[in-house]
Amino acid sequence: MKTRLDAILLGLALLLSAASPAWAFDLSELMSQLARQKSGEAGFVEQRFVRGVDGPLNSAGTLSFTAPDKLARKTVTPRPESMMVDGNTLTLSRAGRTRTLTLDSMPELQGMVDALRGTLMGDSKLLQQHFRTELAGSPANWTLDLKPLDERLASQVKSVRLSGRQGQVLGVEMEFIGGDRSVMTITPKASS
Repeated sequence: MKTRLDAILLGLALLLSAASPAWAFDLSELMSQLARQKSGEAGFVEQRFVRGVDGPLNSAGTLSFTAPDKLARKTVTPRPESMMVDGNTLTLSRAGRTRTLTLDSMPELQGMVDALRGTLMGDSKLLQQHFRTELAGSPANWTLDLKPLDERLASQVKSVRLSGRQGQVLGVEMEFIGGDRSVMTITPKASS
């Protein structure tokens, strides 16, 4: 009886040890999945919680990305505005006024843009230039926590949490110094 139990336990241990690599989900695997998507469009709904304001400030619109460095956010409600990043150039438009600046002139802003672009491109080196990364979960339900390394960025942003499924980013939560936070839910548009 003991020999049979020992054989079963040994077989179970071998089965678990052989299967354990399949359970491992690390940053390189996530980045590989994300890198497969070269472009995409999605709808977003964002709730911004601001100290001193009752209830969240809500906005909605569309997001688009084209690898390696084009990122756009077009807000439709509560008022039309857009943010377009093309390489090192950031263009902001609101109420008929447009402002253009370079990302390298504002390193803290470049860090935030690189957090999004680095994730969407599957570029862990770009992410890790600006953030300490921590991945949790599985391919079916993951979260990637980013903690700023740069002092200027860390003086404004406490943390960024990206969440998703497989190679899709489905949420972005940002916590700012001072207690404000933003929660964005992303709904990818179906490929045609």
